[in-house]
Amino acid sequence: MNNRQKAAKPEAPKSVMDAIYHRRAVRNYTPRTIARPVIRNLLNRLSDSAKERVRNEAQGSGSHHAKHSLELVDAPDFHVFYNAGTLIVIYSKFQGPFVVADCWLAAENLMLAACAKGLGTCVIGFAVSALNSPEWKAALKIPARMTAVAPIIVGVPAGATPPVPRKQPKIIIWK
Repeated sequence: MNNRQKAAKPEAPKSVMDAIYHRRAVRNYTPRTIARPVIRNLLNRLSDSAKERVRNEAQGSGSHHAKHSLELVDAPDFHVFYNAGTLIVIYSKFQGPFVVADCWLAAENLMLAACAKGLGTCVIGFAVSALNSPEWKAALKIPARMTAVAPIIVGVPAGATPPVPRKQPKIIIWK
């Protein structure tokens, strides 16, 4: 029996605080969410496009982040959307100092609500550049004035997701 067959649906948290403490970036999903081949094909094409954009943006950069990104996208079995069947993208048509923050607040609320229902989520930063390209806006029928801010995959986790070790916050200044 493989891991997908053994995977049990995680128990949904009982309160908002449980959701806050138990929400994880789930990076392994069962294939049960959406069965439409068109959606799968679209996500595969978008994943390939996102990986190509990451490669192009990271080429020639000596940064640790760029090297790590290249290692990820060059792995033959890497899929930007981690096999999830649902992608929700929070777009904005407005500009302003708090618009992006508002979009991320909406994203966190969505992820907490999904966690409370026993679903997994993960922000997919690699997809932002592709989602904002004219080609993908046209393919998805997104108006040119809209900007993709927060792409989030949602699905049924393929297994338990362990907590990520957290670093202690570094206080820069305290008055």
